Amino acid sequence: MPNRPHRVALFVTCLVDQFAAGVARGTLQVLERVGLRAEVPGGQTCCGQPFLNDGFPDQATRLARRWVEAFEPFDAVVAPSGSCVATVREFYPQLFAGSPWEERARAVAGRTYELSEFLVRVLGVEDVGARFPHRVAFHPSCHLLRSLGAGDCGRTLLLRVRGLELVDLAHPEACCGFGGVFSVKFPEVSEAMLRDKLQDVGATGAEVLVSTDLGCLLHLAGGLSRHGSPLRCLHLAEVLGGS
Repeated sequence: MPNRPHRVALFVTCLVDQFAAGVARGTLQVLERVGLRAEVPGGQTCCGQPFLNDGFPDQATRLARRWVEAFEPFDAVVAPSGSCVATVREFYPQLFAGSPWEERARAVAGRTYELSEFLVRVLGVEDVGARFPHRVAFHPSCHLLRSLGAGDCGRTLLLRVRGLELVDLAHPEACCGFGGVFSVKFPEVSEAMLRDKLQDVGATGAEVLVSTDLGCLLHLAGGLSRHGSPLRCLHLAEVLGGS
């Protein structure tokens, strides 16, 4: 494959690092299955998205500069988060506009990918050899769907998982209501959106709800737990990392 990168880095992301190390392990396992041994740079930082979302561009820029330095040596950067990847791609060139850092940021952003997007669109891989014998609903996160335009990639991969029955949501494009600081600033609106999403999921009869962003999954899992639902939430990387 002519565009196959030689040196790949895993961008772990803050939420995965703090709450779901299994998602990082699953991502590494999937990449190994397709013949890539990803490195995990020790100097990586938060991408700065929380600062950007809350109106602190100077603090975000300091983090972004460290992020660029950490990942600049790699041919490709892969993250289990459409949200973080969208931050790098959309905002880094703007943060450094007119400075010597602009071209560096733009170059790294151009080779930073969400996991499912990287597998399907960069590597051309749709089947990673996974097995997961469960009835599954898939929620494409807003950033994966709208910012990256890659909402179909996760679904494509799930359709190739052995034993998996994929059931479609009636409104897959609807936001779950998390939105980072949105759920904190507008809890009533967030809760209403979450309620609608959980009703949609419940109507499918799924055993497992899969998504590509841990923020969405934590939000959804919290709602399911409060309602006493036995339905599990898993990251796509955890499903694809199974055998």
